This record gives sequence, structure tokens and C-alpha cells, in this order.
Amino acid sequence: MFGIRIIKEIIVEMIANNRWILCQILFAGYMVALSAEDIRKKRLPLLFLLSGTVFIIIQGFCGREISMISLMAGGAVGALFLLISRMTRESFGYGDSILILVMGMFLGFGNIIYLLMGAFSMAAVFSIVMLIKTQFSRKSAFPFVPFLAAAYIGGMLLGNY
Repeated sequence: MFGIRIIKEIIVEMIANNRWILCQILFAGYMVALSAEDIRKKRLPLLFLLSGTVFIIIQGFCGREISMISLMAGGAVGALFLLISRMTRESFGYGDSILILVMGMFLGFGNIIYLLMGAFSMAAVFSIVMLIKTQFSRKSAFPFVPFLAAAYIGGMLLGNY
């Protein structure tokens, strides 16, 4: 009994001290699942996308200190992308924009900007390689969520968030 209680205390202490890391890992899992869905079906179910709002709601539990202004500004970046989706008749999909909105409100303004720079850079390199290999034309479309996920996980591993 004594050993079980000590193990329980160690686990509780680890979770208490590493809540932000735990939330990041769970969010990375959410991103990987969305990426798989985007690659497989080229569509993102709205309910699955909106389930990411749980991460916004549990911000306080995650133990991360970030201003409400930064979170709202991050959400505004996503709202801007929703406008872009509307203006381009969904050349940039609504699902991608909704995900950017969720990510912006989870990470905050500065972090979503860095993440988008990374994701768009990776997507640009991917596009160039595919154009050179002639597997794409200038009108080709590809899923963007995997680039968002890669940028998120890369930033997380580098300790940027």
C-alpha cells in the first residue's frame, strides 16, 4: 500500500508540474488526427474541428500564463482566414481557417504567426518539389492541415510555445 501511494503522489506531482506539456501533447494528437482526416478525405468534419475548442476552454487547467488579448488576437487571425476563405470561394478551405482560429485562440497571437510562417514555408517547399517533379500543376490542390500539424509539433519540440 505504501508503494502505491508514493507512485500515485509522483504521478500527481508530475501532472501538476507539467500541465502545459500534457495539453500540448493532447493538442498534437488532435492535430495528427485532423491531418489524417484531411489527407484521407480532403475534408474536415465540422464537429471534429469544433471539438478543438475544448483546448481553448481548458486553458486555465493547462497552467499557462497568457493574456486574453493575445488569445483574442490569435482568434482574429483565424477570423481573417475565414474571410480569405470566403473571398477566394474556398480556394483556402473553411476547415483550414476554422482550425487556424482554434489554434490562434489556443496559442495566442505571436505563436500563431510563427506557426503560420512555418506551415506556409513547408507548403511552399512541398509545392515547388511537386511542380518540379511534374506531379502538380499550378491549379493543383493539396491538404494544408498536415503542414499546420508539422509546424505545431516542430514548434512544440523546439520549445517555442
